[in-house]
Amino acid sequence: MSPSLTEVQEEWQSLELEYQKLQETHKKYLQKLDEISKLQSSCSSSIARHRKRLKEVSRQVNKCTKGSSVDDAKTLADIKEKVKTQENAFSEMDAFLPKKNGLYLNLVLGNVNVTLLSKQSKFAYKDEYEKFKLYLTVILLLFSVICFFFVSYRSMDAIFNFLLVWYYCTLTIRESILITNGSRIKGWWVFHHYISAFLSGVMLTWPDGILYQTFRNQFLAYSFYQNFVQCLQYYYQSGCLYRLRALGERHNMDLTVEGFQSWMWKGLTFLLPFLFFGHFWQLFNSLSLFRMAQLPDCKEWQVRMCGLCFLILFMGNFFTTLAVVRHKMKSRNQKRKSM
Repeated sequence: MSPSLTEVQEEWQSLELEYQKLQETHKKYLQKLDEISKLQSSCSSSIARHRKRLKEVSRQVNKCTKGSSVDDAKTLADIKEKVKTQENAFSEMDAFLPKKNGLYLNLVLGNVNVTLLSKQSKFAYKDEYEKFKLYLTVILLLFSVICFFFVSYRSMDAIFNFLLVWYYCTLTIRESILITNGSRIKGWWVFHHYISAFLSGVMLTWPDGILYQTFRNQFLAYSFYQNFVQCLQYYYQSGCLYRLRALGERHNMDLTVEGFQSWMWKGLTFLLPFLFFGHFWQLFNSLSLFRMAQLPDCKEWQVRMCGLCFLILFMGNFFTTLAVVRHKMKSRNQKRKSM
């Protein structure tokens, strides 16, 4: 028997042993998966039952509060506080249990479980989302500069608008997955991405002509400014979130947004003028398009539709930001009065 054949046989025996071990490990893995699935179902049903009982207890507490003595009122207040603590704990538990997808995720992905099981994988996905948003924002910023100054072909504009559609559609899917995994994104900051995706789609279908060329440079300049402000927000918001997470004042799954939230009040108020300027630019775009729609030569439906989208974006962004600022000013005034 040749030495080479002996080596082959030894190598094959070693591989067979490894294969047997791998099979055993895989069997254990499947058993653990089955156990995890059963535990998930058990936890989900137990939480649902417990929540029903908590609601019943809360109703009973509210009924007993009326006309109760001082000692009873203290006991009831203590129960109320404990109920709130348990509800918050269930919200934390839910973040690691499978959930039914919302309508949007069901339409896009089907009934697929998108719940990530570990804190590390959740944080890694959130971090990857933030990087994706930053990289695409920089690319869109450069693209808008190229289209504005160097290239004026409709085909390049179409590529730019297609990139915007893909970017916003991808953001909506990723944000829906992040919300399923415990990210607390305010409603408008998610919804305005749907409006932006629709607006970009309408801009993509707008045929080349006098009206399109009239609005083109204004739209590209707006896109450049918007992407610049988003880069600015990412840079400062990510630093602020890191600091607040270290202090235990923010959740690990909180995200940067293209707007202003209450946690930004400390240290990021200098961004407000940039944001309000962008909001009023959206209003200016809307008014420009509505004026354009009144021209006798205007036959494109895209003009009115883009004007409506910009108006919705302005109203949502402006009034949401204004509400946050007003709420923070009120809370500051109340603190001063209490001191």
